[in-house]
Amino acid sequence: MKIKHSSLRTSPLAPDATGDAEERSRVLVSEGVSEVLSEFARTMLTDFPIQGILDHLVKRIVEILPITAAGVTVMSPGSHPQYVAASNADALRFEQLQSELGEGPCVLAYATGASVSVRDLSSEVLFPNFSPRALQAGLAAVFTFPLHHGKSQLGALDLYRGTPGDLSVEAMAAAQTLADVAGAYLLNAQARADLQDASDQSRNAALHDSLTGLPNRLLMVERLEHAFLRERRSSHTSALFFVDLDRFKAINDTYGHHVGDELLVAVADRLTEVLRPGDSLARLAGDEFVILCEDLDSPTQADTITARIDEALATPFLLSGISVEVRASVGVALSGHSNDAPEQLLHEADLAMYRTKREHVSGRQILNLRDARDVERLAALESALPGAAERGELQLDYQPIVAAADVNLTGVEALLRWRHPTLGLVQPSVLIPLAEQCGEIIALGRWVLEQAWTDRGRWESGATTELGVSVNVSPHQLMSAGFTDTVAQVLSTTSTKPELLTLEVTESVFVRDGERALFVLNDLKDMGVTLALDDFGTGYSSLGYLRRFPVDTVKVDREFVANLGHDLPSHIIVTAVIQLAHGLGMTVTSEGVETAEQHSELTRLGSDSCQGFYFARPMSHSGLSTLVQQLDSIRGQSGPTSTSRRFAPRASPDSTAKARPQTAW
Repeated sequence: MKIKHSSLRTSPLAPDATGDAEERSRVLVSEGVSEVLSEFARTMLTDFPIQGILDHLVKRIVEILPITAAGVTVMSPGSHPQYVAASNADALRFEQLQSELGEGPCVLAYATGASVSVRDLSSEVLFPNFSPRALQAGLAAVFTFPLHHGKSQLGALDLYRGTPGDLSVEAMAAAQTLADVAGAYLLNAQARADLQDASDQSRNAALHDSLTGLPNRLLMVERLEHAFLRERRSSHTSALFFVDLDRFKAINDTYGHHVGDELLVAVADRLTEVLRPGDSLARLAGDEFVILCEDLDSPTQADTITARIDEALATPFLLSGISVEVRASVGVALSGHSNDAPEQLLHEADLAMYRTKREHVSGRQILNLRDARDVERLAALESALPGAAERGELQLDYQPIVAAADVNLTGVEALLRWRHPTLGLVQPSVLIPLAEQCGEIIALGRWVLEQAWTDRGRWESGATTELGVSVNVSPHQLMSAGFTDTVAQVLSTTSTKPELLTLEVTESVFVRDGERALFVLNDLKDMGVTLALDDFGTGYSSLGYLRRFPVDTVKVDREFVANLGHDLPSHIIVTAVIQLAHGLGMTVTSEGVETAEQHSELTRLGSDSCQGFYFARPMSHSGLSTLVQQLDSIRGQSGPTSTSRRFAPRASPDSTAKARPQTAW
């Protein structure tokens, strides 16, 4: 037996081989290796499975080399083989035998990182257990080559022969080449598999509550969308129940947050028991749960479901040896209208719940916002939206974006506000779906884009440092005909660099029509604008989007930032997103930063920029202009060479307040 390290030393060809035969053999081996390498190259960047490529490899090796069979075993220290491939049943038997005995050329090559040649197994004494059994099964010679990458051992490639004798120099070299390429492919494929696992874990974490394991708001919105589609094909309606625990903060303050967490898990279990087959339960945030019940024959069925919810929570909870009583306020919104939108229905159920809580109505009561007064309110908003900009009812607030490392002001995000003269401030969660339903989203989006770009020029007038402005773009707006022309027209109104305009999109645009989205985004990139993927990790979270679409910036959602200090999955997700984005040449902006601890940790993890209440709340155009002037004045006092626009962060908000996440737009 020979063990080879840096070079291959083999016996010469058999004496009866002629020069012509040798040349033909070399040509055939060379051509065969070239074909196999080409096949490997075509699969390198695909999702072709590891087992499939190994099965194909061993069969192709038998076709191009003078051997009887071939096998591959991929392993890791201290564990069973991860993958085993064999060209036929005999090869599979030999691979499994070596794994079973922990002995044989494959095991030795893996342990030493060197190739092993056994030209005559009958005279080999190094494998006292393997050799007799392999000889009995018809094996006469074996040549093994390690699969490795650098110093990392991955497994081994075995070439089996039914007759003793050496392989030619060309055959040995070809086998080593194929083993090296196979090792590289395995690393590539494993990296893809790891990324896919990370993506799957990220998506699962993004769609489920880490404490209770229930679906979260994002997944509930998806299920609402599906429910609305099903309703259009039937005469049934759906009910959305918004369940909020009464005096939950007092329970936290009295018994501690660990008891509060236990209570939330126990409530989730109780509510799960009242669900019908097909119903969905989600935890939105804090002590808020929602239940989606589809296929109701009549709205009166909601009375029965609400009674079951109240009954389920009536029995005291035994938590950490403490008996805790809790009741809930329940609001319900009914679907069944052609203009239903998930966020709108959630908002209506939320309002109904707060009316229940405010009026101290028994949890067994239902306050349905689908009465005449509420329908009239929505109708009034719909009729008032056209012309709202001309009447001066729309305005933009701006939230500063700062460099994470030095807290320098680098840009702002534009946030849309609609103040109706009689109905008051209309929440974005109502305004945007309403604009999409009544066909005003294109005009509304254009107004936001034009106003933000105009305001940017005003507050930069006379300033010494350029600030970027970010504008949210809805999927309807991005995919509309002429959107790129609109952007080009807006950019042409000033001589400002186009890269100072950032257009923020969410992953939903890729899901609706990926090819169209790619076309539009490439056109926008050609104009020079910056593109940002907003709320990454909370939607479909496909790594393919980052690789395929021309995104410059990834924005980490506030949900993960909020849980950064006390939730390990959120920490892992934020770390992974930052590393992945940087690896693809993108920058990262973290949203919803509210504490010094969050800012410090995000800076340590490598986030490029941050925004949130810790630095500044959204402010009007005039307020931002004043801020820019103040910062420029400070900069001037620091000396002519200073470029700093650094400002002191705000004090962290009261952590005990029940804050609701701010919606973009």
